[in-house]
Amino acid sequence: MNVGCAFDLRNPDGWQRPWADHYARTLEFCEEADGRGADGLWFTEHHLFEDGYLPQPLTFAAAAAARTRTARIGTAVVLPAFRKPAHLAEEAAIVDLISGGRLELGVGAGYRVPEYDLFDTDIGRRFAITEQAVRTVRELWAEGGVTPRPIQDPVPVWGGFYGPRGARLAGRLGIGLLHISHQMFSHYQAGLLDGGHDPAQARVSGLLPIILADDPEVAWSRIAPHAVYQANSYRRASVQGTDQPGPPLVTVDQLRYRSLDRPWGMLEILTPQEAAARICENTQGLPLEHLIFWASIAGMPDDLVTRNIELISEHLKPLLSSSKVAETNSSI
Repeated sequence: MNVGCAFDLRNPDGWQRPWADHYARTLEFCEEADGRGADGLWFTEHHLFEDGYLPQPLTFAAAAAARTRTARIGTAVVLPAFRKPAHLAEEAAIVDLISGGRLELGVGAGYRVPEYDLFDTDIGRRFAITEQAVRTVRELWAEGGVTPRPIQDPVPVWGGFYGPRGARLAGRLGIGLLHISHQMFSHYQAGLLDGGHDPAQARVSGLLPIILADDPEVAWSRIAPHAVYQANSYRRASVQGTDQPGPPLVTVDQLRYRSLDRPWGMLEILTPQEAAARICENTQGLPLEHLIFWASIAGMPDDLVTRNIELISEHLKPLLSSSKVAETNSSI
């Protein structure tokens, strides 16, 4: 099982640093994670966020690939609907070449109307567009339709989908499911069968809403403003461009304490030991490949980011390697 860090490069007012400095510091965090043994560095995509949410993850992934040596370089996720398939195939191939064959291509369908409007694309067809793009990209790589080709053959592809329809789509395409959920896993398995794929090839990865700290209580008091900002900005963004009313804002208490019927809270700040136990509890029976954790939440202080990366890479990873998670995964 691989353990990695996710970066969205959000740089909100109140904690904002100059943009060039922010990008440079994030690349330093990527080097830090790679040097400490993190298995993956993952980059995500959104557009038109006031805080500058990373809009071009493969561009940044190329920079991170050039600055690192061993960590897998992933997207969680890139949105194919906003690119021609040939463009995506070429851009991803270049990241794979720069990284020496370390690319993990996670794709998603997106959910925001303003983003689809920006790229003059029909949000009502987002799943169909995404499915066709994935098929075309793989055909272009296999048949030499773009040059140069990536090093890996095939490049690992993941579907970052959160509902039954998307989970089935990932299965039909024969790609990994970039969402850790027992409920969605059954839909994913059904999709594998629908697509004529061997269910034994099922593989699951995902981004977990966990930050690691030596003292979670102390860390909560410092991270809470950043976490509340992030949660509420996502909520506002989800209805932009629609006639739906704005959702109620999340409070710190709602953010911190998970309900009993949910496997994860909106954000959990845990010690490595606590995180390992929670992961064992919530992932048994799933064929896990990558566990991904936020490196930073909306501009949180650098010392907390650095320690989070250290705890993920050097402390949580060996705990998971010796845990029931690893035993369950290896037996599937």
